[in-house]
Amino acid sequence: MTKILLIRHGETAWNAVRRLQGHTDIPLSPTGERQAQALARALAKEPLDAIISSDLGRAVQTAQAVAALHPQVPLHTDAGLRERGYGAFEGLLYTEIAERYPIEFAEWQARDVDAVMPAGERVAESFRQFYQRCQDGIARWAEKYPQQNIMIVAHGGVLECAYRAANGLTLDGPRDFAIRNATVNRFRMDAGVLAMESWGEAIHLDGALDEML
Repeated sequence: MTKILLIRHGETAWNAVRRLQGHTDIPLSPTGERQAQALARALAKEPLDAIISSDLGRAVQTAQAVAALHPQVPLHTDAGLRERGYGAFEGLLYTEIAERYPIEFAEWQARDVDAVMPAGERVAESFRQFYQRCQDGIARWAEKYPQQNIMIVAHGGVLECAYRAANGLTLDGPRDFAIRNATVNRFRMDAGVLAMESWGEAIHLDGALDEML
């Protein structure tokens, strides 16, 4: 069995205004940086054998904050843990997507798991393709660190896939669970089966908010 802390990166400026990021490499905002530091403090005494991050900057920045307090723990990056590729949708506000691509936007909102966004500068993936990529990525690192404790820093979509897998949810059902930036979500992988132990631990972020006031 491998124990997995699964973390969504800290907030970015695009998160705050609902501008779709996907594979676009956006750094943490000042709020996101504070969240990452609060997360690091919360996990300072957490036993970790490896830290793995998506190779996108917002995830790497978050992982580096935690790694700074675990100097003996290796930090890996993995492009397979990136957010879903949204093609031409990337860089647009949700309202702009609806205006420019009404048919494709409707398919996306209806959770058509095999629909693919229009081609753009970056790759476009169906949700089914993305889900499989996420499951493969998480399983690969769990197999690399059997009976150990790892932290994976990734993206909201990656966490959604893990939540669905661990709770036996279909891919086309509504996302009726919150995925907050920089919260702690605990899973375990046992014989290739992902199970969830806790979701959305956020007490450390309340303290980070107090510091901002």
